[in-house]
Amino acid sequence: MRRPAVLAAVPLRPRSVAVLALASVVGVIMLFWPLVLRVDPGATERVDPPFLFLVLLPLILVVVLAEVSEGGMDARVLAVLGVLTAVNAVLRALSAGTAGVELVFFLLVLGGRVFGPGFGYVLGCTSLFASALLTAGVGSWLPFQMLVAAWVGMGAGLLPRRITGRAELAMLVGYGVLACYAYGLLMNMWGWPFIAGIQVPGQDSSELAYVPGAPAAENLHRFLIYTLLTSTGGWDTARALTTALAIALLGPAVLSTLRRAARTARVVRTDT
Repeated sequence: MRRPAVLAAVPLRPRSVAVLALASVVGVIMLFWPLVLRVDPGATERVDPPFLFLVLLPLILVVVLAEVSEGGMDARVLAVLGVLTAVNAVLRALSAGTAGVELVFFLLVLGGRVFGPGFGYVLGCTSLFASALLTAGVGSWLPFQMLVAAWVGMGAGLLPRRITGRAELAMLVGYGVLACYAYGLLMNMWGWPFIAGIQVPGQDSSELAYVPGAPAAENLHRFLIYTLLTSTGGWDTARALTTALAIALLGPAVLSTLRRAARTARVVRTDT
């Protein structure tokens, strides 16, 4: 018995999967360096992660090149990618994260949902990069923002594709909320040692400061308190509410529009 046609997501080729996985592993290590770096407890010097993170930038570019060279994205999908990147850049410039209000994530979630994890990963990278250029927000934090946003888009593409209708919308709202909190937590992990400070022997420091050489559990405890007090209850919650409302109100129309665009760019398969 034939089932209704299901729009296939943009396929991920084996090389793209390998490069994407490698970039993600390196990114996780760089984000969580305060917990994994082994240093002398009395040392005052440390590895500066923004410089090491430059290693990841070529890998992000390779993901895009692999997608194009292996046929994962045709010219029309690339055109959709360009349009969504431009829209996201403008939306981020308009909201600018004021009080946590962020309009970029709902379109990132919906784009990843329709076109798949590879497209979502690239869209996250290009959206944050373009918006940074538009708002003069280029800095050492940008590669981390690109990476975490890429994970948000990729995660949306990995959600179960058989769920449709209201259940799909509810799933996307729930995922959007979780993704916003996760984005805030990961970005806080990157900035925590620089904002809360690094505890140096013989000097006064905050109880939430990063302690070089301390057990990972102790530093994790300090970080969780730091992120709860400074971000989770305010900025992250506002971002999650904004994203949830945008998906709930605009999601059906945007999903329909993106799927119409996808049908002109990808082959529709029929399951039997």
